[in-house]
Amino acid sequence: ISGILRMVRVLAALVEKEKQGNLLEITLHTRLDVARTQAKLWDLAGWRRPVVYFEEWHEPLTTGIGWVSELIQLAGGVDAFAELSQGNSAKERKIDDAQEVIRRQPDIIIGSWCGRAFDREALMARPGWADIPAVRMAEDGMVCEIKSSDILAPGPAAIQHGLSQLQQLIGRWHARHHGTLAE
Repeated sequence: ISGILRMVRVLAALVEKEKQGNLLEITLHTRLDVARTQAKLWDLAGWRRPVVYFEEWHEPLTTGIGWVSELIQLAGGVDAFAELSQGNSAKERKIDDAQEVIRRQPDIIIGSWCGRAFDREALMARPGWADIPAVRMAEDGMVCEIKSSDILAPGPAAIQHGLSQLQQLIGRWHARHHGTLAE
């Protein structure tokens, strides 16, 4: 996330639009602060954070990049594969065994397949995946797509659009489990 904010400043300086860049940076910081505050409210209520599996690609299974993991945490979730998120290449974020997703029992599954529509039904039909909490709650929207243009581009859209969708999903999960504070 800090890299996104830094690039806003650099780009604004390069095109001599520092005032507009500063305004955008303040707006992005405000979005981040709002998300952080909401997550803190859930934490203060003593509610556990939902485990979120973010799938960037399906063959081979590839989890999200660093800023996606940061946004999941900021929005109040726990990235199921945070240890892989620091890999810059998709090869470094590859999940070797699909059973590992089952073992980690994600509460929310997000598909964001670059250049291809997320196939929710195919994901839920994978062997053994019916035992995953998110799949059992699929009718409540716990298996869904966030468009790659909203979250996988390393720029303001990840904060402006991707973060708000993560917050909505995590808020919906809390509402199903805890009630109105999450709504």
